[in-house]
Amino acid sequence: MRFDEIYDATNKAVLAYITAKCARTADIRDIFQETYMALYKVLEKRGADYVKHDKAFVMKIAKRKIAGYYSLTERMRNFISLTAADDGEEADLSGFDAERFMAEDFTANYVLLESLRQCLGEKPEVTQKVFHLVYGVGLTIPETAQMLGIGESNVKNRLYRTLKELRVKLTQS
Repeated sequence: MRFDEIYDATNKAVLAYITAKCARTADIRDIFQETYMALYKVLEKRGADYVKHDKAFVMKIAKRKIAGYYSLTERMRNFISLTAADDGEEADLSGFDAERFMAEDFTANYVLLESLRQCLGEKPEVTQKVFHLVYGVGLTIPETAQMLGIGESNVKNRLYRTLKELRVKLTQS
């Protein structure tokens, strides 16, 4: 099937691009999924021969999904804060945890994964992106550095310092 060919050829690059461009790591999986759902709909509607340059086409979809996702998020925050202002209360968005429904929640090591995620969630966004690109996408340190526009030594420091902290924290619990 044409969708599978395009997915296999582009998923790593698209995931790396989305990771680098997302404002929050919690949004990566949603935007990635929405990108490939849009591709599937295009292929279904227009046919398998419609896409001529696979990577460029999917990257264009991903770029639009990122822009649309954040404009929608911003509109929703404005809406929530406006409705909360009507009640004289401040909006509380802390209950919305998109990562709570990720596939890792169903593994046998739920407690360990939760601890890891909590520890990583306390780190700066760029550190979370480094971990996602290296361990989730499988990029090398040089590829990760280039994707995020930071130095290789910065990537290594973030990885190794955080890994050391995780080992210490998780062996104590």
